[in-house]
Amino acid sequence: MSRPEPPAARDLTELIFGYGLILFILWMPEFPQRIFSPVAFLVTLAIVLARRPTLDDLGLARRGLASSFWILPAAIVLAVVSVLAAKRIGTLHPLYKADFQHVAGYVLWTLYQQFLLNDLFMPRLTRLLPSEGAAVGLAAVLFATAHLPNLPLTAATLVWGAISCALFRRYHNLYALGLAQALLGLCFAICVPDALHHHLRVGLGYLRYRGVQPAP
Repeated sequence: MSRPEPPAARDLTELIFGYGLILFILWMPEFPQRIFSPVAFLVTLAIVLARRPTLDDLGLARRGLASSFWILPAAIVLAVVSVLAAKRIGTLHPLYKADFQHVAGYVLWTLYQQFLLNDLFMPRLTRLLPSEGAAVGLAAVLFATAHLPNLPLTAATLVWGAISCALFRRYHNLYALGLAQALLGLCFAICVPDALHHHLRVGLGYLRYRGVQPAP
């Protein structure tokens, strides 16, 4: 027997609560944000896992892994073209905190963002809205809005949010999407001037950016 569809009220409540919690954390000062970010991770994880999804449901199994593999090489090609263009126009610059810990942490962060986008937002929006296209569009808007007031990053994530949702609906696998987002995000960081994206910060961190470089 198939599992019964959850009531719309529950979908809407989980969507509002989960997204509201994420925005609340993003607009906190840095110190409390470091404390409460793990809380947001656990709460959003609990919201998704409370429905008892399988690894296939979450996009964390082998389903679609091979067929979605082309996404990563495509992202690499786009990144190389972007770097060459940035070098030509003079905006290419070193990555802020280019150590392994920082880069690895960013990769995990992008995987979590894809989890939120495609395992928390999309399933609920798909059940609440009349069409899949409307769900993809609104999910992309929510994803992009979470990156305000960083306007360059908001614009980029609006496009990527829609693309990644559509790709997940087709392949149902998070791995290539998460890695592709990490690669494109790092490319964005070195191709677009820091003065515009403030080290990819969002929320209060973007407004408090002062352009301070890390100590050597």
